[in-house]
Amino acid sequence: MEFQELISRLALALGIGLLFGLERGWRTREDRPGGRTAGIRTFAISGVLGGVVGAVAQVLGGTGGGIATGLVFAAYSAVMALFCLEENRATKSFSATTWVAAMLTFALGAYAVLGDMHAAAALAVGATIILALREPLHGWVEKLTWPELRSALVLLAMTFIALPIVPDDPIGPFGGVNPREVWLIAIVLAGVSFVGYAAVKYFGAKQGVLLAGVAGGLASSTAVTVTNARRAASQEGSPQLLAAGVAVASAVMFIRVGAIVFAINADLLGLLAPPLIAAAVVALAYAFTATYWRRSDRPQNQELNFRNPFAFWSVVGFALFLGVVIVLGRAVGERLGAAGAIVGAAVVGLADVDSVTVSLSRLTPLPLSLRDATIAILAAVATNTIVKIGIGGVIGRGRFAAEIALMAFGCLLAGAAALWATLAVMVP
Repeated sequence: MEFQELISRLALALGIGLLFGLERGWRTREDRPGGRTAGIRTFAISGVLGGVVGAVAQVLGGTGGGIATGLVFAAYSAVMALFCLEENRATKSFSATTWVAAMLTFALGAYAVLGDMHAAAALAVGATIILALREPLHGWVEKLTWPELRSALVLLAMTFIALPIVPDDPIGPFGGVNPREVWLIAIVLAGVSFVGYAAVKYFGAKQGVLLAGVAGGLASSTAVTVTNARRAASQEGSPQLLAAGVAVASAVMFIRVGAIVFAINADLLGLLAPPLIAAAVVALAYAFTATYWRRSDRPQNQELNFRNPFAFWSVVGFALFLGVVIVLGRAVGERLGAAGAIVGAAVVGLADVDSVTVSLSRLTPLPLSLRDATIAILAAVATNTIVKIGIGGVIGRGRFAAEIALMAFGCLLAGAAALWATLAVMVP
């Protein structure tokens, strides 16, 4: 290792120690000198110690370097454990946080020299944030209910345990169904539902629903629709307010499609932007009106009372349904030849607008013209909007279905009018 690189890595090891030491020192800033195990200086030196040990291990190389690192780390951990034990006895407390933080400081200091510098820095920042958030995290755990904990554990297991082992090879004809993609859809559905639950709990009814709509719309407006429809059917909230959340998610979806097209093929924006903007304006206008101008169908304090972040089997079942829809869309597209681009896009759009937008944006100007690609993408957006009416009618029913239909038809009409005017002006 060259001298400059070694100094840079040792400087990072020092910075890691200073980062941990700053948080630990601030937390114990009122203690008398000599009344704490480790502060900013001790942690800074620990980070450098880890870096130096890592450098020595690199020089020794192989088994010798590994043994030397392990022995020094064990001795350091034992010494820190004794000091932390004495501190706990003096303060009559029971905590291993400082000891664990010290071991992590040493280990990350060594890794900064031996491994990836970016990973070491990122882990140090993340760990320090967790240490600094002690009070908020403890308060959150105290208020946590069993359904919330269960749903969080299920979502984490779906993402970090099940997803890596789910097969990534398509199964079936016409490109088949990719099990991993279906599982990702299930994770998105569960995640959107969980985010909506948390947003309402911590930000209140109106702000929570709208924030959840924005966050969910970035991933899947269909997932927001399914989640809010189920809650409306269970009478967990005001259908009017839940529909406003779907409207915000739909507006984000319209804007998201435009952003994808701009990133891949900006030439399409001349035809696509006017209908997408018109639809987004109508959706936002509906959401604002339904939330702040129209009188709610429930008293303010009873607008939302979510009982469960999400139901596992419901999100998995709907994810499988969307996977089947995607396969059917591909089948239709292949069988209808050139015209299949529009028809296939319309069918796939029932479940996934982004994949249609990405694929069609890359097919222009050949083999698809700008006009045909625009119509195909808008067909996917339109069917995705129409499916929200179906979800509202089948799952949400009643007032929620009527509100969703009003919003969706308004977006479709505004988009169609804007497309007609744009084609009349720009296409001879």
